[in-house]
Amino acid sequence: MQFYSMVYAEDCCDPCLLQLQQHLPKYMGTWCSPDSPTELYLKLEDVTRRFRKPCIMDVKIGQRSYDPFASQEKRDQQIRKYPLMEEIGFLVLGMRVYNVGLDNFDTYDQHYGRSLVKDTIKDGLSKFFYNGDVLRKDAITASIAKVQKILQWFEGQRQLNFFASSLLFVYDGDPSAVSPAPAVQETCEQTLQPPEGVLEYNNNIDQSLSNMYSLHTKGCGRSHHQAERGNGGWVPPAGQPNGNHAGNPETESTGQEEAGEGVEEVKVAAAMRAQVEVKMIDFAHVFPSEVADVGYIYGLRNLLKVLQQVLEDSRVLLGAPSVAPFN
Repeated sequence: MQFYSMVYAEDCCDPCLLQLQQHLPKYMGTWCSPDSPTELYLKLEDVTRRFRKPCIMDVKIGQRSYDPFASQEKRDQQIRKYPLMEEIGFLVLGMRVYNVGLDNFDTYDQHYGRSLVKDTIKDGLSKFFYNGDVLRKDAITASIAKVQKILQWFEGQRQLNFFASSLLFVYDGDPSAVSPAPAVQETCEQTLQPPEGVLEYNNNIDQSLSNMYSLHTKGCGRSHHQAERGNGGWVPPAGQPNGNHAGNPETESTGQEEAGEGVEEVKVAAAMRAQVEVKMIDFAHVFPSEVADVGYIYGLRNLLKVLQQVLEDSRVLLGAPSVAPFN
C-alpha cells in the first residue's frame, strides 16, 4: 500500500515515479468491508478485463528471491526452492494458456516453473505462447517490446531496488481477437533486438516500509533519474530502441524515408499494445537505493534473451538444431 501510495500520490512530481506508473496496474486507493473495517484491501486495475480468453503468466524477476534483510534460514530456504535463480535471473511462478482446439485453459503451477532448467526454460516459455495449434509470434513480439520498455526504465533509475517482484504477462488467446497483419508483424519482429550483457542483485522483510520511504521523499523534484533525463525527454541506454529518435543527429539527417518507417513502427507498436499487457506486480519488498537494481536488470536481460530465442526458433525449419539461450 505504501509503495502504490507513493507512486500514485496526487502531488507526485518525481519523473522517475511518473514514468514508472505506465508499467504498473492502476492504483485506486484502498477498500475495506463494512463487516471488517480494520482489514484494508488494495483497489487495483484488473489487467485481464478487456481480454476474451486471457492467457496469464507470472514471472518473478531478479537473481535472488530474498532481500538484504532476510535471515540466513530464509536465504537458504529460497535458494533451495530454485537454485538457478541467481544464474538465470527469473522464475516462472505459474501460467494458464488457452487451448483453441479444446476450448479450455491449460494450467501450469509453480512446481512446473521450478522444474525448468537452463536447457528447458526456452521450451517452458514457449508453452505460454502456444495455443494448441500455432505459436503466437505476435504475442511474443509485443511482449518483447513491453519488457524492453521496462528494462529502459530500470537502466535509467537509481532510486528503488525491487525484491521478489514479478512481471504479469497477459494476451488474448481468442483467435478472433484482432491481430496485426503478418507482413506488419514480421517488420516489427525484425526491429526488436534484446540488449546484450549481464549484471547482478535481489526478497523478505518484516520491517515497515514507511521509515524507508520517508528517506525517499526528498527525491520529489530532484532525482538521479531526472538528471539523466535531461530536459524532460526519456534518454534510453545505448543500443536500446525507444521509437523516438529526437536528439539523434544521425537519424535527424536521414530524410523522409526513415521518418516514414518510424511512423509505421509507431502504428505497429500501437496495435501491439491493444492485445498484450506486461505489468510489474508484487511490491512488498521495495527499498530506496542510490544504485542501479542490477539483479532486476540481469533478470530482464536474460528473459528478453530467451523470448527472442523462442521467436527466432519459430522461424527455423523443422529439424534444424536449436541453440540453448544460456550456452
